Amino acid sequence: MVSLSLKRMIRAELSRRFLSEGDIVDRPDGQFRTDATAWGILAFGAAGGEQDILERHRARLIHEQAEDGRVWVQREHPESYWPTALAILAWQDSPASQTAQSRAVKFVLETTGVHNPRKFGEPAAHDTLLRGWPWVADTHSWVEPTALVVIALRAAGHGQHDRIREAIRMMLDRQLPHGGWNYGNTLMFGRELHPMAESTGAALTGLAGAVGQEKVAKSIDYLQGEVDRLRTPISLGWSLLGLAAWDLWPSNGAALVERCLANQSRYGDYDTSALCLLFLGALAGEADTKSALFLHSSRNQAPPVLAQ
Repeated sequence: MVSLSLKRMIRAELSRRFLSEGDIVDRPDGQFRTDATAWGILAFGAAGGEQDILERHRARLIHEQAEDGRVWVQREHPESYWPTALAILAWQDSPASQTAQSRAVKFVLETTGVHNPRKFGEPAAHDTLLRGWPWVADTHSWVEPTALVVIALRAAGHGQHDRIREAIRMMLDRQLPHGGWNYGNTLMFGRELHPMAESTGAALTGLAGAVGQEKVAKSIDYLQGEVDRLRTPISLGWSLLGLAAWDLWPSNGAALVERCLANQSRYGDYDTSALCLLFLGALAGEADTKSALFLHSSRNQAPPVLAQ
C-alpha cells in the first residue's frame, strides 16, 4: 500500500461509519460511541480528512464532555472515563476545541487510580504506590490507560508535569524482566507473567522520546519477534505504533495490515475503534503522516523528559 491509496482507502472506509450529526458509530449501521468517535477523528485526520468533517465530529465529542472535564464511554457510566485521553488527542490542533481539551487535561491531571502500600506476602510484585491511570474510577492504575494518558498529555504540551514523570516510572516498573508488558502485573507468587503485544505496543508508544532505548530494548525485541504472528487489529495496530515510535516499523508492515484487513471477509467488519487503531498503525509507517500519536517518535527527535 502506498501512502495516497492507503489514505484514500481509510477515508472511504471511515466515511461509512460517519453520521451527519457528527456521530461516529461503533460499526457500520451501529451506535454512537465516544471512543469510536475519538479514534475515528485520529485516523481520519491522519489520513488527510477534511477539516470541516473533523470539526463536526470534534464538536459532537465536546457535547459528550461532563462539567468536570471527563469524557465517558456512556452517560450512564460516568466512572468509565478512560476515553478522556482519546478526546484530548482528538481535540489537538483544533482552536474550537481548546477549552474542552483544557478541561479534559485538568481532569486527568487531578485523577488517578487507587494506590495502597503493598502488604507482607502480597502476591503481586510491582510498586503499587506509583500512580498512573485506571480504566474506571476507584480501581488500580494499569498499563494501557496510563500509556494513553501519557501520550495525550505529552501531545498537549504537559510532558514535564510531575504526573507524567511518575507515570513513566510506573510503566517502567511494570515492564516484565524478560521484556514486554501485560495489563500491568509483573510477577505473581514469584512467577513472571506473560507479555501481551497490545500492552507492549501502547507502553512503547508512550515511552518513546521519554527514556533511552536501552531501558526498553528487551521489550522492543519481544515485539519484533511477535509482530509477524499478529492477526487482530488491536494487537497489530498497537504493535506497529509501538515499533514506529522507535523508528522500527517493520519492512513487511503493509503486508501485515493487508492480511489483517482481509480477515474481515471471514469475521465481519471490525469494531470502529479497533479498525482505527489498525489504520493508525499502518499510517505510522508513512514518513509524511502527521498525528498526535506520532509526535514523540525518534523520527521527530523529541528530547527526553526523564534524565534517568
